[in-house]
Amino acid sequence: MVPLTTGFDPGNSIESARRALTARLQSAGIEVPALDARLLVGAALELDLTGLMTQAARQLTPEETARLERYAQRRLAHEPVARILGARDFWGMPFRLSEATLVPRPDTETVVELALEIFRGLTISGQRPGIADIGVGSGAILLALLHEIPDAFGVGTDVSLTALNTARDNAAALGLAGRAGFVACSYASALGGPFDLIVSNPPYIPSAEIPTLSIEVREHDPHLALDGGNDGYDAYRALIPQASERLAPGGALIVEAGQGQARNIETLMAAAGLTVDRPPKADLAGIPRAVSARKMPP
Repeated sequence: MVPLTTGFDPGNSIESARRALTARLQSAGIEVPALDARLLVGAALELDLTGLMTQAARQLTPEETARLERYAQRRLAHEPVARILGARDFWGMPFRLSEATLVPRPDTETVVELALEIFRGLTISGQRPGIADIGVGSGAILLALLHEIPDAFGVGTDVSLTALNTARDNAAALGLAGRAGFVACSYASALGGPFDLIVSNPPYIPSAEIPTLSIEVREHDPHLALDGGNDGYDAYRALIPQASERLAPGGALIVEAGQGQARNIETLMAAAGLTVDRPPKADLAGIPRAVSARKMPP
């Protein structure tokens, strides 16, 4: 039975429902209410932007109204739009999400950008480039790199079987399943190598700071993918030495860093025998976001 009582007026047109939802989200302090309203209305009605425009005067059916109200209530409770929709675009490609994966963020594209810049100067160790993504999550970084490097093969690791299944499904949906493998293990412990590129967006938020994060993050992103231990560096201490052992001579490790962490990560990389040969790459906010080092040939 479809509930008839909603926060929308009976007989709402698509356009009036979008405007009403924008006003509700704005009153609740949602950061980008107009964009969120458009995305939620489009998802509830299964319409793209063109459809929303050409059908703006059409009245919502009771079923559509009820579905939109359910989406509205979830967003008003500060559930991220990507969680409601179950997907998020990254590097121009759609990625399905699950409860075990982070929502891919634009800042993380900085890791992809730096990895591609470094890759252009590499001498490949084998017949085809090898890439490893430690803590693969939804597969966003790994699959973006495989999309940009057509002859590469990639392996993603994660301790979460749910995350690995999500990444595997995304690889299939993007036509990359034949060039991607997925392994359940802690960091790179089950990998052999050598790899020309190793990338990672590890958990790096100090444990004590997690309760201070926004509701969207602390209540909806998996804590396993957020919690970096007491000082935020537990994952780096584990994965950097493992990555160093598995890099091909001349290969590079590129990791995402939190604000103010780049210098300490470079110190950990140097202690693992890697050479920091370029400055971190900043994201659009100017924060050093992608940190790299290379394994120099003997």
